[in-house]
Amino acid sequence: MQRSARLIGTYCLLVAGSAIVLGPVYLALINALLPAGELASYPPNVLPKGFGIGSFGDAWDTVPMGRYLLNSFIMATGITVLQVATSVLAGYALACMRFPGRTIIFAIFIGSLMVPWEVSIVPNFQTVRSLGWLDSYQGLIVPFAATALGIFLLRQQFLTLPPELRDAAAMDGYGHLRFLWSVGIPLARPAIGSLAVFSFLSAWNQYLWPLLVTNDDDHRTVQIGLALLSRGEIDRVNVVMAGTIIALVPTLILLLVFQRQLVRGLTAGAVKG
Repeated sequence: MQRSARLIGTYCLLVAGSAIVLGPVYLALINALLPAGELASYPPNVLPKGFGIGSFGDAWDTVPMGRYLLNSFIMATGITVLQVATSVLAGYALACMRFPGRTIIFAIFIGSLMVPWEVSIVPNFQTVRSLGWLDSYQGLIVPFAATALGIFLLRQQFLTLPPELRDAAAMDGYGHLRFLWSVGIPLARPAIGSLAVFSFLSAWNQYLWPLLVTNDDDHRTVQIGLALLSRGEIDRVNVVMAGTIIALVPTLILLLVFQRQLVRGLTAGAVKG
């Protein structure tokens, strides 16, 4: 009886948590599908009688949503690839290589986590402008090529590699790069997958930086497109919500495809023995 009560309580908590997380998404989807005349009804229609998908077409045509989605995908993919590459290399060097100042360098990386990103906006913008990278993909991507959090995550992962494994690889003639590629990266795949997912989602949801460094539709991202859509369609909430759902779909697909890898990365090392 006690076990059944505990199981019921666990499921109730899961249902409540799911409702809190998915509730806003459900309301946004319903508002996107509702006709404009039903949006102002009171009480709101949680279970509407009729649906229409015309708002999605309006959102796609009102702003160049396809171009914005492509720009966001290019930016997020570029940032993810660079952050994973720099985190793997720096994490391995700090964990498995011996050189002077290694502890100090790692402390600087950790200390940079305490600095708000907003502090670096002005110098980063001035640097990008001086390089002529405004309205360009490199201006969107390069300032985020490395992340201290990713370096810390991969360093901790590489520290779990047994020293005997490195010694055995050295006896077989493996250098650092070959050992990293053949042994380190496969063993750190869950952590790398988690970092890649977090990096992509963080880059996809950026708004302030793309707003500062882009002024044309050829390089604006989907988050800026949503802001423009909300300004132009302030009296058509269903169109704005439809644009929000369109921008949400790629991230949902990413989470569904890589959810197992994400869970493995989050739980790696949590259980011993």
